[in-house]
Amino acid sequence: MKSIFFSFTIGAIFFALLFLTSASNPVFPSGDDWLKQMKQVEASTVVLNNKSGIIPVQNIVNNRIASVNIGSAYANEFDSLLNKYTAVASMKAPDFGDAPSLDRLNSDLKLYNTIIVQVTDATVNDHRTQDFIRDLDKSENRQLLLVLFGNVSSLKHLDGIRSPVVWTSINSPVSAVFTAQVLFGGVSATARLATSVSPRYTTGSGFTTAANRLKYTLPEEVGINGRVLETSVDKIMAEAITGKATPGAAVMVVKDGKVIFNKGYGHHTYNKAVATKADDIFDLASVTKISATTIAAMKLYEEQKLKLDTNLGAYLPLARSTTKNSLSIRQLMLHEGGLTPFIPFYQSLKPADFRRDSSELYSVKVADSYYLKRNYYEEVMLPRMLNTKLQPAGKYVYSDLSMYFLKEAIERQAVERLDQYVLNYFYRPLGMQTAGFNPRNRFDKARIVPTENDLVFRKTLLEGYVHDQGAAMAGGVAGHAGLFASANDLAILYQMLLNGGTYGGEKYFSPQTIQLFTSRQSLTSHRGLGFDRWNPESGNYPSNLASSETYGHTGYTGTCVWVDPKHQLIYIFLSNRVHPSVTNKLSSMRIRPRIQDAIYEAIQAGGKKL
Repeated sequence: MKSIFFSFTIGAIFFALLFLTSASNPVFPSGDDWLKQMKQVEASTVVLNNKSGIIPVQNIVNNRIASVNIGSAYANEFDSLLNKYTAVASMKAPDFGDAPSLDRLNSDLKLYNTIIVQVTDATVNDHRTQDFIRDLDKSENRQLLLVLFGNVSSLKHLDGIRSPVVWTSINSPVSAVFTAQVLFGGVSATARLATSVSPRYTTGSGFTTAANRLKYTLPEEVGINGRVLETSVDKIMAEAITGKATPGAAVMVVKDGKVIFNKGYGHHTYNKAVATKADDIFDLASVTKISATTIAAMKLYEEQKLKLDTNLGAYLPLARSTTKNSLSIRQLMLHEGGLTPFIPFYQSLKPADFRRDSSELYSVKVADSYYLKRNYYEEVMLPRMLNTKLQPAGKYVYSDLSMYFLKEAIERQAVERLDQYVLNYFYRPLGMQTAGFNPRNRFDKARIVPTENDLVFRKTLLEGYVHDQGAAMAGGVAGHAGLFASANDLAILYQMLLNGGTYGGEKYFSPQTIQLFTSRQSLTSHRGLGFDRWNPESGNYPSNLASSETYGHTGYTGTCVWVDPKHQLIYIFLSNRVHPSVTNKLSSMRIRPRIQDAIYEAIQAGGKKL
């Protein structure tokens, strides 16, 4: 198996694989032992000085956060968990030598709004540490959050501190994981001090904090045998990789608001040069439709800026003189407008339409060394779509053109590009660090899983450029494709929907809006508004055991997201099955639905009824 899977599994359990990526990870206890230790840490963790409710951290937009380690042996574990919620820079005091003070470290923190400092009972007594903490504590420009591991008596060194303090008597990998999640609301804290330490920290002191973001834990916490689940998924993925259905994949499972499985399989390519990691960035293909375009439409709908039964021409003036004028937004989102399924735009390109070098005239980057003529989308593609033949409306015909048009309507009503709109209103506030269009503008291509070796259109391996040809020609931002993200980012987004529209203490949607868009809205198909849904007429799609409440979407590159409200379950599968060229084996071998069923079977094996 080691030649097939990229895994940080240690012994019988895989917690280190799930969440931590440091090569120096300690050996973690097995499932039941881990949960036992976690309960001990939970019972001993007290949040102090939190009258203002700063913990859990609420606003993470434009909040530059640094984590400073002063003596903790488990800072890697701690920081890895912090970075599941938002980007956090890591620093450690030993990097600053034996200087008489930590002023240089303090100076390096000047650009950060929030400073998280980890200390132990052995280091909090040091005068340099105390001076450093006091200086940050009195700052009016930044927020200090202290995490103290060790004997309760060490709290007396923090008696004069105003800033919130998270204290636990246990200094271990488990306590590092738990306290990091306390800070961001992955877990709640309810314990109180059992003894008096100082005039400020007396018996019974402590605050209760809320859990309002994803928790990262083991399957055993939700009654699932982790070994059984991992073995089942491993077996199916072994078939997929050896059968050349895909060179690699990332699989994530969220149950009851808890991430219980998150694993990378195989490699980026069949040459096995780069192992696939759980946090790699994938081309989501048509999962874009629900993870960007539909959620944007939902927000505008709530703001009464986009009405489902208003005609397209009201939002897209160019449509008014065409047969597309009378199509409603509802028809577009249900794929019932009679539109052409897709147009292979690249087949109509002429030599004068593109160049291998960029210039002012050729500025739309479609791939490495491939630049399309500026405004080609506006001048050629959009008019061509608007003038296609229209079939009678009312019949379900899946069409990418629906989402091209919906994007145009969204941008007109939002007065903002789709990519910026979803980034500003969803991805950044939620803490989604990788989600976005045109990822090569933000990430090194080594982080992004390549897709097809395009021998026909762009004549290059596609690394961080959208696989869909039309979306690429539209500048990488389209309503039907173009979004890239990691599994963790998608888990955050869909947990927000599963929560009824709230996450991290912020409200994004009303439950009624989510119910409207994700439930069946057609008399002629199984579809919701933008969302694909459970469909018993197609072989119990998306899997044999998914409930009738299930909604989500698949993507051409080999991706899917399925949310089952009945079982509070999110299943995410990301792959690059189109590498090095398009193959249908992922579907013919039923890899995605079989893994989904294996998850339900693991739930059943844990004694829970479906």
